[in-house]
Amino acid sequence: MRGISLLLSAAFLSSCAAAPPPPTRTAQDEQRIQRLISGKVAQPNVACLPTYRRNDMTVIDEYTIAFRVGANQTYVAHMQGGCSNLRAGGPYALLTRQFGSSGYCRGDIAQVVDTTNGITVGSCSFGDFTPYVKPRA
Repeated sequence: MRGISLLLSAAFLSSCAAAPPPPTRTAQDEQRIQRLISGKVAQPNVACLPTYRRNDMTVIDEYTIAFRVGANQTYVAHMQGGCSNLRAGGPYALLTRQFGSSGYCRGDIAQVVDTTNGITVGSCSFGDFTPYVKPRA
């Protein structure tokens, strides 16, 4: 009996240790992100994106959203869990709510909403933000 419980415990623990496969990006999505970060240098990740920097949002794929700040800076948000159904050009929008925060932060939850009928079709949370900055000449 003890052997069975040890075997079940080991199987349970090993199933938790398996990491999900990394998301794959289509060639079109890769081109879209490369256009946004072209000529820019990645900076260390930051935990929050200030409110004033989130106006120009581009959906790359379900795991990646870019926020452009003029021509010289782009923040790339790495979504945790993926935002199901959120695709560029689709009838869905990313809806967030702020409660006293100054911007989007790691762990904030966003909902994917069908803009045609207002139904929530998915959700995800923000991960780290990677700033890409154009070097000064």
